[in-house]
Amino acid sequence: MIGLDTNVLVRFLANDDATQSPVAAAIIEGAAERDEALFVSDVVLVEAAWVLSRVYQVPRGTLADILQRLADARHVSMRDADTVRRAAAAFAAGKAEFADYFIGELAREAGCEHVVTFDRALWREPAFTRPRA
Repeated sequence: MIGLDTNVLVRFLANDDATQSPVAAAIIEGAAERDEALFVSDVVLVEAAWVLSRVYQVPRGTLADILQRLADARHVSMRDADTVRRAAAAFAAGKAEFADYFIGELAREAGCEHVVTFDRALWREPAFTRPRA
């Protein structure tokens, strides 16, 4: 198994760098050809979503689709692809960042009733609530 850093994953997905993108593609496509798994950590996934959204201005629906396809990819290994799928679906339907929905799903998975946040925009989301002293 090969672990991918955010910059390699983004270079592959964005195909934006004449030098690095072909190297990233060769690594990822080579692993697939050898039937070798590629590990994408939670941190890499969240960072990649942020970079694609903020730096590359990838539309919400397109980004949600990319995240879903990564979770479904046969050669991609994640800690929990179902959690990523649920977070990506919530992200597609919502207004917050992917990281927020991923945090909510991870908390739910850990048995939390909700996530307490000062982010008022998230108070409308089912996984979140405002602080109460």
